[in-house]
Amino acid sequence: MRKHPRASSSVVSLLLAALLGACAEDSLPLDRPKPTAFHPVEVPAKAELASTPGFADQAGGGVFATASGSLVRLRLDGSLGALEPHPGNTVAAGTIKAVFRLGPHSAVVEAQNGLFVAESGWLIAPSWRDALGAGVTATAQSADGAGWLAHSSGLYHLQEGTLTALKVNGNAITGITALAAAPVADGSPGVWFLQQEGKLSVAVPTGATTYQVREVSPPLEEGEVVESLTALGPAVGAPGELWLLTSQGLLRRAKEGWRRIDLGERPAQLLAAGRFLWVKSADSLLVFDADANNWGVATDLDTRELRFLAADEAGTAWVQLGGQSVAVSRAPVPRVTGLYQGMQVVEDGLVAHAVPPPGTPPESLYFQVDGVDVPTAGPLYSLGGSEADGTPKAYSLAGLEAGRHALAVVARFADGTEAKRSVPFEYQPVVAEALGWDKDIRPIHESRCAKCHTTSPGRPLNTYQLWKANAALITAAVRDKRMPADGPMDPQLITRIQRWAASGAKP
Repeated sequence: MRKHPRASSSVVSLLLAALLGACAEDSLPLDRPKPTAFHPVEVPAKAELASTPGFADQAGGGVFATASGSLVRLRLDGSLGALEPHPGNTVAAGTIKAVFRLGPHSAVVEAQNGLFVAESGWLIAPSWRDALGAGVTATAQSADGAGWLAHSSGLYHLQEGTLTALKVNGNAITGITALAAAPVADGSPGVWFLQQEGKLSVAVPTGATTYQVREVSPPLEEGEVVESLTALGPAVGAPGELWLLTSQGLLRRAKEGWRRIDLGERPAQLLAAGRFLWVKSADSLLVFDADANNWGVATDLDTRELRFLAADEAGTAWVQLGGQSVAVSRAPVPRVTGLYQGMQVVEDGLVAHAVPPPGTPPESLYFQVDGVDVPTAGPLYSLGGSEADGTPKAYSLAGLEAGRHALAVVARFADGTEAKRSVPFEYQPVVAEALGWDKDIRPIHESRCAKCHTTSPGRPLNTYQLWKANAALITAAVRDKRMPADGPMDPQLITRIQRWAASGAKP
């Protein structure tokens, strides 16, 4: 992977001023939010979790290390789900040390015997694990779907099952304590990383396999240093944004530039997923809903021993409170299955379901597509309704223009209150040009699928006839990032498979 050499200091200064639009300290906008108090919904985990990072799934639940060193898959109600070693593994994981997010449905697991991937109830030994042992400090997923791993030996880019070290002038980038994916000032995607002693940098793509690493000087006050960072994802009409936790407070880098956030007391921990930001201060637990542009502060919650474990895109944070592990949310919200945050949809039809929030059943449940109500009925709560035999129908997206849209599910209760979950997605409808298996799909099978799907351990998929017969299963698996087993597939290849299937699965 070719990297650009560092420019001279004068050029870097001019470039950063134009790129990042840093404001002078005396002109930095200041926000003083007034959080609304809420009584948090708490769901205790039915397992004693370790005080190490975990992974939370936006459909509910997640994967965590236990205090005894095992790995568990938790559901949103706190109960345990299935999680087993993959039959194709040649090594046992051993004691589990930590879990890091890799994609919408997958996580990197650092274990006694190296790195593994947790995916769809399986603990998988990926092919790239031999190149990288224990020592992961942070992970992120960039806008192109690639995984990024900060490791004690350097910064690594994971795409198409290939692990590549990102270097500057031939030198590994070490000492990284935090990673986050957020755009730079011109809208280009960036992967931001924080190194020891508060050094902030961003890697910006300059080609398919090349990146430029730029050191960044955020608008800090005298003696202020950056301690951690995180990012909010994009939504309809809003790009992603970077958040910094400093020795004096919070800095937010949104579309219009840097802003300082004064919460009244100094934050101590920061965590984000989707459009929700969680902040732990000395005495409070706060949450910022970027879509609603409001802050909330939890009441009746002793935060003195609170520690973040993970957060999901639906607004739930998994935390440790003293000796107990708890899923905390501002209010119960419905969930969406069949669609995840930022997913690219290429079929004209979308099959999605709503899962009502736990607790009191809602009086009604309905979807919204770009704000337009779409009624639905239980028990399936299918977006497109269902056939007479109960088979869910696909909802037609043909009337939507290509681009970013939002699907929301809203639960209305008898007392007049509502609970809402909004999921932004990209709609890129199938083009007229038909794709062929031999020309377009066979190379994907050979590079990403043949290892497991020629004879074993997965079902054979090594011919056109087998791909066509299993097209629906294959597209669902790659779309939901459940396959390939060794890491998320490049979004362009996922789209190619979806387009091939949607346009007739031609030979």
